[in-house]
Amino acid sequence: MAALPALSYSSFRTYEECPLRWRFLYIDKLPEAPRGYFTFGRVIHSVLEQLVAPLVVPTARRAGESDRQRTLDEFHARGRDATPPRWFSPDELLEAYAREWSAEGYSSPEEESRYKALGRELLLRYYDFLLRERPVPVAVEEHLETRWDGIPVHGYVDRIDRTASGGLEIVDYKTSRELSNDDARESDQLSLYQVLVEKNYAEPVHGLTLYHLRSLTPLRTEPRDRASLVGLHDRFGTVLDGIRAEAFEPAPGRHCMRCDFRDRCPEFRTVPPVEGARLRSLVDRFESLRAEEGRLEVELRRTADELHRAAEELGVHRVPGTRSTLVRRREEAWQYSLDPVRPLLDRSGLSTRVGTGSTEEVRRLVRDPDVDPEVRRKVAETGARRVKWYWELEEASGDRPS
Repeated sequence: MAALPALSYSSFRTYEECPLRWRFLYIDKLPEAPRGYFTFGRVIHSVLEQLVAPLVVPTARRAGESDRQRTLDEFHARGRDATPPRWFSPDELLEAYAREWSAEGYSSPEEESRYKALGRELLLRYYDFLLRERPVPVAVEEHLETRWDGIPVHGYVDRIDRTASGGLEIVDYKTSRELSNDDARESDQLSLYQVLVEKNYAEPVHGLTLYHLRSLTPLRTEPRDRASLVGLHDRFGTVLDGIRAEAFEPAPGRHCMRCDFRDRCPEFRTVPPVEGARLRSLVDRFESLRAEEGRLEVELRRTADELHRAAEELGVHRVPGTRSTLVRRREEAWQYSLDPVRPLLDRSGLSTRVGTGSTEEVRRLVRDPDVDPEVRRKVAETGARRVKWYWELEEASGDRPS
């Protein structure tokens, strides 16, 4: 690839779900079949943008973060004058809905009719809501770009409102059937939008909202703290690393049922008939060998255990056979359970030294002469030795073990 792409939430989510589908969409530029619910969502978002745009009062932006983004004036293809445009009437709202409507992707005229009626109801109910509770938007359908600690990201934010406290609230419309407060608290999309807004606007983000249009319910949550964004940033970095390495292997799962590229995917591509008979016999052979392997593994384990018991009873580590000698070997590992001494480590300022609790970390602390001996002793006492015995074949000729 000539250049690494800026990741949107949709692009990021697609790669996490299936890297091969990402390649089909973003490199090969293969089209997907239209779906009615996606068309419906686009139409509703477009009409809401036109409805709310007259309420927009722009606010200060940070310089240099989004040099190539669309401004509101560019998005609506009209300049601003001193007099704000007149807000829609209900009839004008429905006229805009009729202009924007698309029949693309619906499975039948009946399905299209149901969605069209639903959209009309949603828009009129939301119009009444706006008359009662007028927001103070500073932007609608705003395209924002930034580099998030080195990772290029971008996105279109449905709405950014000014809050009573002087900050900003990010609003993302949803037309799905059901949403919960957990959806808002756990939304990676809202987290990314927070990063984009904070990088592009002078005011702080004071709230995040998924707005469920079917129930007119704003599902509000607090902004993400720095620590909670670290994990998402790491995931974005992992996706970008995969794209950089051109790692586009398929990741099969439930999502495959709605994938338009199954005929191109090696997970579902069929074997050509000319190769069918030959490969079928190989599959049958593999199946029989795997069954035999399982039987032999059980028998091998049983024989090894019997030899271990005999070696322990006789106090020997070498057992000769007709052609080879079995040599008994030992693997030793230590495991530490630090929960009982965590308060002691916290008081001593040593918790970060054993953050993961790995054997290497603990041993470095226990062997450190600068650490209080009493602390080292108590930590060492949480350890338990694990010994594993295994057999190694040594050929009678003295050649290296196999």
